[in-house]
Amino acid sequence: MSLSRAPRRALQAAVFLAAALALTACSSDSNGKSGGGGGTNFVTSSGGISTVAKGERTPTGTLAGKTLEGKRLDVADLKGKVVVLNVWGSWCAPCRGEAPHFAKAAKEMKSKGADVEFVGINTRDGVTSKGLAFEEEFGIPYPSLFDPYGKIILEGFPKGTLNPQGIPTTIILDKEGKIAARSLMGLDETKLRSMIDPLLAEK
Repeated sequence: MSLSRAPRRALQAAVFLAAALALTACSSDSNGKSGGGGGTNFVTSSGGISTVAKGERTPTGTLAGKTLEGKRLDVADLKGKVVVLNVWGSWCAPCRGEAPHFAKAAKEMKSKGADVEFVGINTRDGVTSKGLAFEEEFGIPYPSLFDPYGKIILEGFPKGTLNPQGIPTTIILDKEGKIAARSLMGLDETKLRSMIDPLLAEK
C-alpha cells in the first residue's frame, strides 16, 4: 500500500529537519570554524566570523516563504541592499541573548537610511505564536520567515557555501545577493556591525 500524501509530507518534513538542522541545537562554538568544501575560500577570524572575498562569493539558493505574520517574502527582492539573515528559535538561549542587539541595530540603521535589510529565519518552533511572542518581547522590527522544519535553510544555502551550522547563525549577503560573511554564535551589536559595515562600504 502506497503512502498517502499526508504521511509523505510528514516524511519529507522529517528529512528536511534532519538534513537542514544537522545544525547544533544551540551553537556556542566561539571559533565558528567550519569546512566549507566545494572550493569555497573563506577566512574565519579568531572571533568566529567567517568572510569571503568579493570575487569568490556565491549566490544563495531560494530564500522565500511566508513570514510569521503570514506574508510572502522573497529575499531575492532585496538585492541591491546588504541583507542580514539571522537563524533563530524562541527556545534558544543565545538567540534570546542577541535579540536586543539585532533589534537596536536594525532600528538605528533604518533611521539613518542605511542600505541594509534584516530578515530572520525562525526555525524549530512548531507554531508561529512562539516566534511572534519572541518578536514582541524583544521589539524585533523586521520580518522572519517561518521555517519550522528547516526547508528554507536547506534550499537557501547550497552545499559548499557559508551555510547555517548552528542556532543562532547570522549570514550577511552583499548587495549582489551573494554570501559574504557568517557567524555561528550569538552576536552583540559591535560584532554584528563589524560584519555589516564593510559590505555597506563596498562599491
